[in-house]
Amino acid sequence: MKISIIGVGLIGGSMALKLRTKGIADFIYGTDHSEKHLNEALELNIIDEKADLENGIKNSDLIILAIPVDAAKKLLPKVLDLVSERQTVMDAGSTKAGIVSAVKDHPNRARFVAFHPMWGTENNGPKSAVSESFSGKAGVICNQEESAADALHLVEKVAESLDMHLIYMSAESHDIHTAYISHISHITSYALANTVLEKEREEETIFQLASSGFSSTVRLAKSHPEMWVPIFKQNKENVLDVLNEHISQLRKFKSALEKENFEYLGELISNANKIRGILEK
Repeated sequence: MKISIIGVGLIGGSMALKLRTKGIADFIYGTDHSEKHLNEALELNIIDEKADLENGIKNSDLIILAIPVDAAKKLLPKVLDLVSERQTVMDAGSTKAGIVSAVKDHPNRARFVAFHPMWGTENNGPKSAVSESFSGKAGVICNQEESAADALHLVEKVAESLDMHLIYMSAESHDIHTAYISHISHITSYALANTVLEKEREEETIFQLASSGFSSTVRLAKSHPEMWVPIFKQNKENVLDVLNEHISQLRKFKSALEKENFEYLGELISNANKIRGILEK
């Protein structure tokens, strides 16, 4: 099968490496606005050939959009304009409602499968791509009833080849859930990093005293705004909802400390400990 990867960075590159390893991809075209990324992808054997959008699509059985969600929302209708009834298009975006809505009336809508591989790091670019990135992770397919049966089957095969387990839900449900378990984590990390940078002016002290706990908490703060501002923008209402709840929880901790209500502080922490049992299932 010939595959065209639009966006040969962390996600697109990792998918390409794994699909090549599994023998799913016979030939991979790469399209990217960054010539540097395309050259790196060639050197790393992530892609076989650089291609412009039209030629990459024309010669491929499967087209994967692995670009920021605002760019995907704009580009997807143009991609569907170019595909035949024998080709399949999938994306890898972290928000789904806006992307699905952008093509809901497109005549080739059935050739598109909305997909979100639940994995990512703070790194970017093809040099960050790792073949085994998706193993054991969830892959979400949204609004599967709007996709043609053969297109859906192909994307399911791709997810299986990535060693992911599949979850099916509506685009709206997806965006609500990811706001709570993914998007808020990034906002919290950015905010904590800004707090420390504002209060602790000595960079050497931060470097010397930062524990592994602090480093893991602010790791996501290294994620690039080019990717995350569009995610927050497209999922604004859900993110605001979870952010309001998060602020409410922070106020409870603040109030407990101000009033020296350490019993209540312990209750807040004990309640939070319940997440351990959920994550260890």
